[in-house]
Amino acid sequence: MSDEGQDGAIGGGADEKAAATQPSLAIVRQYIKDISFENPNAPGSLDPDKGTPQIQLAVNIQARAGENSLYEVELRIEAKANHGEDTAFVVELVYGALFQLKDFPADTVEMICMIECPRLIFPFARRVVADITRDGGYSPLLLDPIDFSALYRDHKNQMAAQQMPAGHA
Repeated sequence: MSDEGQDGAIGGGADEKAAATQPSLAIVRQYIKDISFENPNAPGSLDPDKGTPQIQLAVNIQARAGENSLYEVELRIEAKANHGEDTAFVVELVYGALFQLKDFPADTVEMICMIECPRLIFPFARRVVADITRDGGYSPLLLDPIDFSALYRDHKNQMAAQQMPAGHA
């Protein structure tokens, strides 16, 4: 007797069923959902004698479930650069992606959408921010890698603290 299946593959059976139910994550589409660049004090803010501006950065993640195991994940990046009181530039980017998540346990989907999905699209959003600041006349703003796991933990801790009754620490 042979272990060959009808297609000539060796094995099959239980291994094929296990592979069919393995969780899978796929990027279906990536896109810029919204982008804004403001350079309100140009050309004065572009003077190289002003030095490097101070950068304030904010990052936010949103995820929404759709149909057929599809999830939209948005990575929102806001960067504001100042020379003292004067604004050098403001960048606002909403970079989105449509992900298909199959066969993940229900209790892990939120974590996947808030940690793994943004980690996968961050390099593309980082490039958009670098390009738009360079095209605006500045040195490219190269964002450091982001620890999305730490952001997720901090958000969960903050939510838990808000739900705790007054007087409990």
